[in-house]
Amino acid sequence: MSPGVRRAGAGQGAAAAVQLLVTLSFLPSVVEAQVTGVLDDCLCDIDSIDNFNTFKIFPKIKKLQERDYFRYYKVNLKRPCPFWAEDGHCSIKDCHVEPCPESKIPVGIKAGNSNKVFAITNNDALASLSFVELCTYYSKVANNTKELEDCEQASKLGAINSTLSNQSKEAFIDWARYDDSQDHFCELDDERSPAAQYVDLLLNPERYTGYKGSSAWRVWNSIYEENCFKPRSVYRPLNPLAPSRGEDDGESFYTWLEGLCLEKRVFYKLISGLHASINLHLCANYLLEETWGKPSWGPNMKEFKRRFDPVETKGEGPRRLKNLYFLYLIELRALSKVAPYFERSIVDLYTGNVQEDADTKTLLLNIFQDTKSFPMHFDEKSMFAGDKKGAKSLKEEFRLHFKNISRIMDCVGCDKCRLWGKLQTQGLGTALKILFSEKEIQKLPENSPSKGFQLTRQEIVALLNAFGRLSTSIRELQNFKVLLQHSR
Repeated sequence: MSPGVRRAGAGQGAAAAVQLLVTLSFLPSVVEAQVTGVLDDCLCDIDSIDNFNTFKIFPKIKKLQERDYFRYYKVNLKRPCPFWAEDGHCSIKDCHVEPCPESKIPVGIKAGNSNKVFAITNNDALASLSFVELCTYYSKVANNTKELEDCEQASKLGAINSTLSNQSKEAFIDWARYDDSQDHFCELDDERSPAAQYVDLLLNPERYTGYKGSSAWRVWNSIYEENCFKPRSVYRPLNPLAPSRGEDDGESFYTWLEGLCLEKRVFYKLISGLHASINLHLCANYLLEETWGKPSWGPNMKEFKRRFDPVETKGEGPRRLKNLYFLYLIELRALSKVAPYFERSIVDLYTGNVQEDADTKTLLLNIFQDTKSFPMHFDEKSMFAGDKKGAKSLKEEFRLHFKNISRIMDCVGCDKCRLWGKLQTQGLGTALKILFSEKEIQKLPENSPSKGFQLTRQEIVALLNAFGRLSTSIRELQNFKVLLQHSR
């Protein structure tokens, strides 16, 4: 296999740049929407994270994601939603057009003297319409054309590019044989399901797909309202997509949030940070226009402002971005803690290409060295530090809530969105598994598999790609800062 290809859609050219300048020309400065200072619940400042990510992590993690081992992710995109029936239609709001039964399709119409329509069909409803009513009917059908086109576009943009070379497919068989010979002591049904397939992440970049409306709202609403912790006395919706309910917005919302215990605050911040990261990816890789029949992608400042500007978000935009940094710190900490697992000679990032595998592991260990050098890590020991019984119960509740969120990803109606949602939740889940397994990692034997702690290929790929997404989000945020400064 080739060592890597450039992401589809990278370097979009003049059309995207012109569109961006037009957008910037009428937008006021929203520099105030950016975040600075020290993060809550840790002793790390945002400028330090920006510099560390820009000059140390981002260039290396980007190269790692292009390596064959991390480029291919095995995922089951056909698992049914376990919580509600998903109709599989386009999920854009008001987009669905009810198909007409084949037996009712008109084959011809003619007018009579009574200003009624005589339909040469068995559609009695149409046959009884007047000319005016019939014109109104067909006008409504015509008006649905744009919505139908939006549906088709969303379906096209959200589709998975399943292109894989025969050489890659043959290699996957060898990879599976190698993985099966390892002593993992766990089995992921999703990974071993006949419906699971390898997906080339470089051919399926995370970006705007048109997925929105009631289906997307229901997914995020379920994540926030049914799985995040909040006092029963608080009625203000956690879901930032939900309509406002009066004065319980902005700072007042965070007043009660700060009253929760650390673990419950952390849980909310992780979900909010993941949401912010995904939104940044969509803003940075937005469908700007069609150029010579091909889509053009680039940063959309108007969309960025809508999601993160303090005025338009009633003060919550900067908080969401702070939660992105907090999530980055959590996964950064996990990488530094899991380094000993990969530093052992027994661990091989196997693809069958000896030199490529050695280079990939060297690059990964180099990234781990950088993560360990970061001086302001989040202290996970402050979590679940109360009485043992209460801490154990809270930890299990924390785990089950997050596991439930990972299942909700099977309810996402867009395949490409589902792919990246599943990967990033599994990556975060793997990071949490690492943080809660410190003792097991410390006891790892050098030259034999560990029965106490093990990572599958799927978990490893998800962990590094999920962190790569966060690193990219922070880098994209820096780009937006520059664009905002130039727009002043």
